[in-house]
Amino acid sequence: MTNDVKDNLFVLVKSLTKSEKRQFKLFVGRMHSNEDSKFLNLFNQLEKMDNYDEKIILEKGIVSKQQLSNLKAHLYKQILISLRLNPVHKNIRLKIRSQIDFATILYQKGLYKQSLKALEKAKNIAYKYDEKTSAYEIVEFEKLIESQYITRSMSNRTKELTTQSDYLRKQNDISSRLSNISLKLYEKLIKVGYVKSDEDYRKLTKFFYSRMPKIKIDNLGFKEQILYYKAWVWYSLITQDFLSSYKYASKWVAMFEKNPEMINIHPVFYLKGTNYLLEALTLIKYPVKFKKTLIQLINNIESNDFQKNQNTASLSFLYKYNNLFNLYALEGNFEESLNIIPDVLEGIKKNKDLIDPTHIMLLYYKIGCMYFALDDYEKCIVYLDKIIKDKNVKMREDLQCFTRILNLMAHYEAGYDYHLDKIIRDTYKYLLKMNDLHEVQKALLKYVRSLENIYPHDIKDSLKTLYRELKKFEDDPYEKRSFLYLDVLSYLESKIKAKPLRHIIREKAISLNRKEKQSIKYS
Repeated sequence: MTNDVKDNLFVLVKSLTKSEKRQFKLFVGRMHSNEDSKFLNLFNQLEKMDNYDEKIILEKGIVSKQQLSNLKAHLYKQILISLRLNPVHKNIRLKIRSQIDFATILYQKGLYKQSLKALEKAKNIAYKYDEKTSAYEIVEFEKLIESQYITRSMSNRTKELTTQSDYLRKQNDISSRLSNISLKLYEKLIKVGYVKSDEDYRKLTKFFYSRMPKIKIDNLGFKEQILYYKAWVWYSLITQDFLSSYKYASKWVAMFEKNPEMINIHPVFYLKGTNYLLEALTLIKYPVKFKKTLIQLINNIESNDFQKNQNTASLSFLYKYNNLFNLYALEGNFEESLNIIPDVLEGIKKNKDLIDPTHIMLLYYKIGCMYFALDDYEKCIVYLDKIIKDKNVKMREDLQCFTRILNLMAHYEAGYDYHLDKIIRDTYKYLLKMNDLHEVQKALLKYVRSLENIYPHDIKDSLKTLYRELKKFEDDPYEKRSFLYLDVLSYLESKIKAKPLRHIIREKAISLNRKEKQSIKYS
């Protein structure tokens, strides 16, 4: 069993690109005495491994067991130093940090004017790219130097620096409060899920407004405005106010459309904002706008100008393919989804250490949905099994619920009668264990329980009854989200009308695309 340090080093080595590995070896080579050093030998050994095995390292005689921990720590540090020197990683924050480091060295040597010059350069970059946290650190450093090295312009300089410090402190305080709200909302989503009642709504609304700072949006900088919209998007999604989530996500993305240079400065904010906009468009069922937004996202992330690193690459993969599945579902174009499934599976394999396991399971769920809509129930079951059998992944309970219901439906459609009784019992037991079920889930639970007692010739009537019961929840503010995870109404329609599910969904999509969306004015 390996500890975290060992795992961390191995993962770091395996994450390096060919260019970064070459850069590291050149970096070590410049230290002539270290060309054959133990840590380089360790690096070469880790590079060859598919899985970390400490026993192999020790057998190679690279280092003794007692020295291995220190050697690994040294190697880890040297890799990070090499990466920091790599031009690929020279983003704005590192450029600012380098200038601050230079200023610190000059200050320690008593070269105050030169130190102030370096800080001024760093501050101008920080202001230009809205890096207010760094700007505040720089101003505080300038104040320290000015308090030791008094110039003739001290009076004007004092006023200038104190004004800057007060402004940056207030802006950073707002940023911190807004990011705290978003983090707390995310925590509530993970623990409790979306609001399920008026009482839930009142509690969350009270929490949100008590913490939201009283601010004028026009007085905020770029980053603070993004954080403001982010907080509102989260609140709107959790309260299931999908139109408001569309409104604020649109404003979020519009910030980058007005300031395209900021996409590469804050690529994660851009990716997440666009993904939230696409999620909102899915929830309000606006396929035309959805497709336009998705195409724009794909064009941006695949352009040569977009900042590419492992972090943005993994997010780009996740958001691109997750939303392509959503597009095929919105359009009822399930056949086309077959073309991307191999790319999705390859991407999962490539990014498995970079993506939250929950999001990987969500991709499996959507693959399962695609195969179900195409009547390929065996493959549907294969991907749903990946979710059901993985006991280590903590997916949201609502998704776990619909995974099991869809699995039951797939077994039923596949004619796996010999498994069906057990799956019915297992599904029922799981749903029963869930806390605070939605009304849709309760209705499905009741139906699952009754399946064992329904004769084949009564199936159609029972489906009609279930359809009528569920139909009344379709526009319920706290229930309608359930139908997005599992379009059980379309499924029931397909069984009642004896038509393929994909045809039912496609007909609805065509009808939806014909509807006017002029009432939506937020974009």
